[in-house]
Amino acid sequence: MGPEEVMVQASSPGLISATEVLVAAATFCLLLLLTQTRRQHAPKGLRSPPGPRGLPMLGSVLELRKDPHLVLTRLSRKYGDVMEVTIGSRPVVVLSGLETIKQALVRQAEDFMGRPDLPSWQYVSNGHSLAFSYECGDAWKARRKLAQNALKTFSIAASPTASSSCLLEEHVSTEASYLVTKFLQLMEEKQSFNPNSYLMVSVANVICAICFGKRYDHDDQELLSVVNMNTEFGDVAAAGNPADFIPLLRYLPNRAMAAFKDVNARFSAFVQKIVQNHYSTFDKVRAWVLLHGKPFPRFTAPSLCHNPIH
Repeated sequence: MGPEEVMVQASSPGLISATEVLVAAATFCLLLLLTQTRRQHAPKGLRSPPGPRGLPMLGSVLELRKDPHLVLTRLSRKYGDVMEVTIGSRPVVVLSGLETIKQALVRQAEDFMGRPDLPSWQYVSNGHSLAFSYECGDAWKARRKLAQNALKTFSIAASPTASSSCLLEEHVSTEASYLVTKFLQLMEEKQSFNPNSYLMVSVANVICAICFGKRYDHDDQELLSVVNMNTEFGDVAAAGNPADFIPLLRYLPNRAMAAFKDVNARFSAFVQKIVQNHYSTFDKVRAWVLLHGKPFPRFTAPSLCHNPIH
């Protein structure tokens, strides 16, 4: 076989050249190196908890994709109540056992109050969510204190009616009374029904009454849109976003991420609409009376004739 025949065979279609193999191998090694360098390690002086090693770039994703609660239960028997499971390039500490969980969430609640900085959560309330924000600094604490004070105000502010002890009880009682009436009506008409959707609407109505100062009818399309958005958010959040754990996927088309962005954008637009409406219709005197249960204080400037200098 001469040199010309060798050249022809090497360049024939369907064969992979040595250069392409080297380029593919180099690309894989580079991606693996980038993934390992981006992986979060335990702080200096501490060692990571025991756990399964996992695959490069994938971790234990393939093992956890079906019945993760059963898989984690089995792994906890092998590695203990505190173990580390790698999901993509992110190490995740898994706690098992009542005492271990109580130690973390009750006795060391301040140490475990944070959230992971998942990229998808920056789209929830523009990254300022109390529940999903990974920042626990002064700004987050100020927002939490504001929310706590608002709830406290509703729990101590006098109710306009004598049947309730506070505004919060007034909102809950009103909605509960309507819900009971609705259930009786449905039982009379249909003999049986699924109460799930009605309960969800009632809970949303109480939240809207507290946050927006407005109670909706159960058939109101604006209220139903809020309930539907909440359901959509739960569905897309529960499905998980692989790009949160495998950074390379952030640069590829992602239907789940697009749906997550869309539902958060629609909810933010809804809230902003309510806020702008409150800015245009805010009545300081009425708000004072509702919150404090007494007339708004009126201050008058002192007359110059009463000034002792004159």
